[in-house]
Amino acid sequence: MQMGPTNAECVTACLSEHGATYVLYDGKKVYELSDQKTPERFAARKVKIIGTLDAGGKTIHVSSITAAK
Repeated sequence: MQMGPTNAECVTACLSEHGATYVLYDGKKVYELSDQKTPERFAARKVKIIGTLDAGGKTIHVSSITAAK
């Protein structure tokens, strides 16, 4: 179900309407992001995230997010 005319608007709408959170999907696994404000401007885009993976391996403690090249 598409919740907006673009993928980015769909992501943003899903988060606000369904209480979802920003995550990183690497093609195999999904990681929750500790920073939930910065990812908004990168919604539905490929990114480079610098941070630390927690001991449980499910959350990335984000230091920075930039657009992928």
